[in-house]
Amino acid sequence: MAERALHGVNLTGWLTLEPWVTPELFADSGALDEPSLVSALGRKRYRALVKKHRDEFFEEADFTRIAARGFNAVRLPVPWYVFGSRGPECGPYKGCIDYVDLAFDWAEEVGLKVVLMLAASPGSADAAKVAIDGSLDFREYKDALVEVVSALSRRYAMREGFFGMEVLGSPSVQRRHWLQVIDGVQIHTLRNYYRDAYQAVRRAGGDEPVVILPDAGVPDAWRHFMAQSRYQNVWLDCSFTRLDGVRHTASGPSGARRLADEARKQLVKARRSGLPTLVGAWSGALPYADSLMTPEGRIALERVFISEQLAVYRDCPAWFFETWKTSGRLSGWDARVSLATFERRMLD
Repeated sequence: MAERALHGVNLTGWLTLEPWVTPELFADSGALDEPSLVSALGRKRYRALVKKHRDEFFEEADFTRIAARGFNAVRLPVPWYVFGSRGPECGPYKGCIDYVDLAFDWAEEVGLKVVLMLAASPGSADAAKVAIDGSLDFREYKDALVEVVSALSRRYAMREGFFGMEVLGSPSVQRRHWLQVIDGVQIHTLRNYYRDAYQAVRRAGGDEPVVILPDAGVPDAWRHFMAQSRYQNVWLDCSFTRLDGVRHTASGPSGARRLADEARKQLVKARRSGLPTLVGAWSGALPYADSLMTPEGRIALERVFISEQLAVYRDCPAWFFETWKTSGRLSGWDARVSLATFERRMLD
């Protein structure tokens, strides 16, 4: 457990391309994700575009501003192809391990801790963009993901800024709803992967790095999982960027309260696992606005909503806002906008 809770931001959309973060990268091609961007542009143009984006979107000055704003950590999504041709099955994608090295240099210079997150999401709605061989069967490429987790842990084990490794992005598990089966990774397969990834981190990185497991949208499914004495420094990530079931049926102040209450309930369920529970991604994105709400009223409501969430996450060992920056400065998602009016003491 950290002596001081980690309060940080995600660096979403830097090493993994996200159309909602940088829509201009996708606008001319008509693509909606990275695989379709490769197909639309061709390998050479895609690689040139990605290099320019990674060179310019985040710089050392961003890390300085993050620390100056009162944060003490960053959560960095890295793709499974982070090692490029030196890693497993990278295909046409461009590796980015040199940028991860830079992130550690910049973070350590200003005293920020780094949590790495393997941004592969097998079983989720966008599973096609992370499947190494085009298959949606997670079992066919989980060993390759373990290999990447191991290599990252080995590379950064001795870095002062390396706090922990989140072994997967936002997977969804297979569930049954009445007579319908909702597609996803089978829970026992995901649990086996978590155990294998934990062992990989420990063998390559030692006992110090925290191993973080995403709750896969089922926070009540991990009771006593890996909480035994032979596992150490294991945390559960209960993220709140997927509260669409509530978000789409709520509006105005009452909707904001419903969202905050739902986050609190999910957190209570996750804590029954017996594991320290962090919030890997949360936002200030509001439910639908009332038709009579003014822009000023919406800004005020967003501040109230964020304040309520900060109160909910107060006892967590870590939380990370989604994200530090977007090219369009999206209110509710861009920390530079959403948290601009919050006093530093409320964030650190």
